[in-house]
Amino acid sequence: MSVTLVPKRVSRRKSAQEGGSFLAALPWVGPALLLILAIVVFPAGYMIYNSTRKISQVGTDLKGVGFDNFAKVFSDPNLPRILLNTVVWVVVVVTVTVVLSLVLAQFLNKPFPGRTLVRMAVIVPWAASVVMTTTVFYYAAEPNYGILNKFLTDVGVLDEGFGFTKNAVPAMSMAIVIAIFVSIPFTTYTILAGLQAIPNETLEAAKMDGANRWGTYFLVILPQLRGSLAVAVLINIINVFNNLPILKIITGSIPGYSADTLMTYIFKVLQFDRRLDISSALSVVNFAIVLVIVAIYVKTVKPMKEV
Repeated sequence: MSVTLVPKRVSRRKSAQEGGSFLAALPWVGPALLLILAIVVFPAGYMIYNSTRKISQVGTDLKGVGFDNFAKVFSDPNLPRILLNTVVWVVVVVTVTVVLSLVLAQFLNKPFPGRTLVRMAVIVPWAASVVMTTTVFYYAAEPNYGILNKFLTDVGVLDEGFGFTKNAVPAMSMAIVIAIFVSIPFTTYTILAGLQAIPNETLEAAKMDGANRWGTYFLVILPQLRGSLAVAVLINIINVFNNLPILKIITGSIPGYSADTLMTYIFKVLQFDRRLDISSALSVVNFAIVLVIVAIYVKTVKPMKEV
């Protein structure tokens, strides 16, 4: 009888210890939990609530409509084009950013004169305001007085100024270039941190085994960057998917929805149509898509798996 009671007593003692540890830690983690509740959980819950209501253009809550707002969202003929734009926007920006950052991080990891200054210069686009950076690109691409058009006209590439921000395809292309430009610093430094964490003994062992530079990079270095790449790609996916300032400034003057992603479409529905209920339903869809993408990525890549 005493033998069977010992595990129960041990488990109760462990539970009491865990409860005491939680209470002891509560004063330290409590403010963070309250902050998360205030700026993440409550807004998300309120957004979901609004997505099931009929709200007038002046903001009056009229009645509950269940999933009618979602039915309107999925029956919108513009939605397929908007989703396609969103996929192209995220995939191209994240892929090119990661590839260029891998190259740049490898370069910055090598000793050379002035390396500190170059590292500092790389971080400038990330430190600067995204709105400010995008605005500079926007005015540089103006067809009449933009410096980009002036340069392309002077060297003979263009006969006259071209409206890069006036049509969907060139405007989206320009937005992609800007997004890559402002995303490279963070991604580069994340990968650079991973490179500097690789022991020199590992690289020396690869050389002694006869591995060439490409073999060392793809078979030794790149697998060691699993954690850094996982963080960089995941954060870039979330940031690019939810990016509004770049697209709002560059493609905001284009009529219709041919250059819109989900984020800019939500903004237009809220600003111009003044439909808080429909924009809330779109936001829920946007949030759900991000969660699915993150879940699939984490499940597939397994960033915490040992190399």
